[in-house]
Amino acid sequence: QVQLVESGGGLVQPGGSLRLSCAASGSIFSINAMGWYRQAPGKQRELVALIRSGGRVNIVDSVKGRFAISRDNARNTVYLQMNNLKPEDTAGYYCYADLIITGSRWTNAYWGQGTQVTVSS
Repeated sequence: QVQLVESGGGLVQPGGSLRLSCAASGSIFSINAMGWYRQAPGKQRELVALIRSGGRVNIVDSVKGRFAISRDNARNTVYLQMNNLKPEDTAGYYCYADLIITGSRWTNAYWGQGTQVTVSS
């Protein structure tokens, strides 16, 4: 079993900052990529940022220059630093991991439960 546990969401005023964390635990052999998706009410889930095992990063254009993703491989943890937050960043943020569990040859996608980020004055 694999668990992704997120933390760090909350309510923040426009222009403020939050840092999300997601720790993966369980019978993990290797992690190919970890990242964050978000879903606002009435909208589809979208990729926010992804970091691969080699360090390559993908970030959606709408948050470039404001959000940064980083990863602690030793702790199987991914972080999302969100600065200059805007009301349109309000959404449920979901941790994602593409990984191989011990004893398997295949990669599978795992999701966290989600953490709410609300940007409002």
